[in-house]
Amino acid sequence: MSASGTPFGGTVGKTVSESKPWWPDAPRPPAGAPNILVVLFDDVGFSDFGCYGSAIRTPTIDRLAAEGLRYSGFHTTAMCSTTRAALLTGRNHHSVGVGCLANFDSGYPGYRGKIAREAGTLAEMLRVHGYRNYMVGKWHVTPLTESGATGPFDGWPLGRGFDRFYGFLDAETDQYAPELVSDNTHIDPPGGYADGYHLTEDLIDQSIRFIGDHVADRPDVPWLTWVALGACHAPHQAPAEIIGSYDAAFAHGWDVEREQRLARQKAMGLVPGDTRMPARNDGVKAWEEHSADERRVFTRLQAAFAGMLDHSDRHLARLVAFLDTAGIRDNTVIIVMSDNGASQEGGPLGFVNAMGPFNFKPEPIAEKLARIDDIGGPDTHSNFPHGWAMASNTPLRRYKQNTHGGGIRDPFVINWPNRIAAKGELRHQFVHACDLTPTLLELIGIEAPIDIAGCRQMPLEGESFARSIADVSAPSKSSPQYFEMFGHRGLWHAGWKAVAFHPSGTPFENDKWELFHLDADFSETDDLATKEPERLAAMIATWWEEAEKHKVLPLDDRFGPRFAENAARFHGARHRFVFHAGMGHVPTDVAPDVRSRSYTIEAHVEIGEAGADGVLISHGDATSGYSLYLSDGHLVHDLNIGGSHQIVRSDRSVPSGARRLGVHVERLVRKEAPAKGSRTGVTEYTLLIDGEPAGSLHTQLGFHTLISWSGLDIGRDRGSPVSHYEAPFEFAGRLLRVTVTMHNDQKLDGEAVGNAQMARQ
Repeated sequence: MSASGTPFGGTVGKTVSESKPWWPDAPRPPAGAPNILVVLFDDVGFSDFGCYGSAIRTPTIDRLAAEGLRYSGFHTTAMCSTTRAALLTGRNHHSVGVGCLANFDSGYPGYRGKIAREAGTLAEMLRVHGYRNYMVGKWHVTPLTESGATGPFDGWPLGRGFDRFYGFLDAETDQYAPELVSDNTHIDPPGGYADGYHLTEDLIDQSIRFIGDHVADRPDVPWLTWVALGACHAPHQAPAEIIGSYDAAFAHGWDVEREQRLARQKAMGLVPGDTRMPARNDGVKAWEEHSADERRVFTRLQAAFAGMLDHSDRHLARLVAFLDTAGIRDNTVIIVMSDNGASQEGGPLGFVNAMGPFNFKPEPIAEKLARIDDIGGPDTHSNFPHGWAMASNTPLRRYKQNTHGGGIRDPFVINWPNRIAAKGELRHQFVHACDLTPTLLELIGIEAPIDIAGCRQMPLEGESFARSIADVSAPSKSSPQYFEMFGHRGLWHAGWKAVAFHPSGTPFENDKWELFHLDADFSETDDLATKEPERLAAMIATWWEEAEKHKVLPLDDRFGPRFAENAARFHGARHRFVFHAGMGHVPTDVAPDVRSRSYTIEAHVEIGEAGADGVLISHGDATSGYSLYLSDGHLVHDLNIGGSHQIVRSDRSVPSGARRLGVHVERLVRKEAPAKGSRTGVTEYTLLIDGEPAGSLHTQLGFHTLISWSGLDIGRDRGSPVSHYEAPFEFAGRLLRVTVTMHNDQKLDGEAVGNAQMARQ
């Protein structure tokens, strides 16, 4: 047998002269097989690209569309993990075990948070045909409890068919201090805000490097490069000069913006000329009903979103230019799309730093206004308000997370100079995320393998739309397409759509189903449920059939309990963590969960006669987190909640020698039950030097729903600094170990945890 498992095709005698050598054939793709570049944006709404109606500057994407095709009927799954699972596998997201998010495993087959082995990825399918595969950017189809230094790595990109990976595993990351992974190793970012670093530029640099290395080494072999940008997921971060350039463009507000976008869409032929603008989404007020201060803040928050998209397009231009320079663009399929509609996670008023409100520290409009020039910078975690998300999704209803059009209908551009003759044309066929992989396989001229690495594969569930590339009149997919997210449901079939919005916590049988003839009602404004009850009943029945077939059941709308239960199940009975100097970064979902509980941190150190300053342990970043460190010979603890620093400094300096330095945190629970959404009592922070109290602080602030999106470091603060020091502020003494001991008094507000975690996705 050869190393690949193929039977040896030569002969082996006693000597070389009596033997015949043999070399197995390397896998080869069909002649002329194209390279594939997938550019996946995050939380970009249907109308946000310039070529889909926006005034945001996206000339690179617009050019690709003008030289290729735009689809008006591309649909996703309403969330990021789920759409990625469908795009990568060519199957429905529940079918492959990612019915919801990679953040938790709810114990049912459709909700494992990890792509099943029998659902091979596009990279795994292409690998057996000789392709090399490169993944850059956001992954988020690995359970976050498996994202630490010990993995397991079978769900990471290199475990699912990609040959190289440079990016991040979580739903989001800070664009100036990202939590980066190279292949299977957590690494520090190569720069920071002060150096002009931004993650988007870095991701494009790495994409160019991967492709450049490939062209130099194996120009005869095609490649897949999957570029999943952090843009435009919160935090919305971009260079200040780009953000500032959009203030005037959006000062007219979301109502005018929606009308302008719809007018452009009609002029482009992107939507039918009789498309009606839906009423504002629930809870969104008219722009003019907001105060002047609110309008000013909201405009800047929208400018940050626009600036992030604009900035990404500028760097995408570098990647496309490289393909031209390398002479490989003509036979490269370029796809640009978004993973779901624009996000509702900024709430009705938006955020400058969401980490405060998620931990019950209000962010009144006066505070937002005072920080308006910080928006988009390194110490902000900004997101725009519902009204601007609504405008992003023009002319569709609702948002990301929902199964109405605003959550699931997204922009899709395809460009392939060698094969697309219909330059600048539109395609209106219904297309779903699970249809992408079958389409690419057909364009290449290969079939999905029956087995991958010895595992029998489940059938593809998507349906190729390759025929629509050349044929504008090609029919849409023939099979029904279901939708489900957090209990919101929908079904498309033969131009009709049934959809139900599900208020969390209410009985599913109380949901109101609507019926729309999408072929005649693009924006879902004419509910035909009462006029065609039999059609609606039949579609609802089909939805239940599809749900059972694709592992959608049981329906579950419990946001908070699912997150809290997952964290408790992962940590189990463990209450003690020991960290040693020299270890790497610990992702936040793997780090000790110190939300709403009492705990003790103790660092064992050795300090010389000259003293030693620096960080002992830090978790978080400039927007939120905690840090225990020495400064000017004193022990300091900083509780940073949304940029509000609660600092306690030791009442004496730390002596030299072997020391135990720590902090004891005691959650003092109120006797009376707190009001819903209020702070949950007083917490006492007591510094400890060799076990003796050395200063204390009482505060009502604390980590009630989130610690931070950024993880934990030992002996330093890796990137965006939690406290008032310059990162990494490495400890100058000898750090032996840091122990975190948690008390068994944790009590989380499930609803609040759910709301905060959902804003993380």
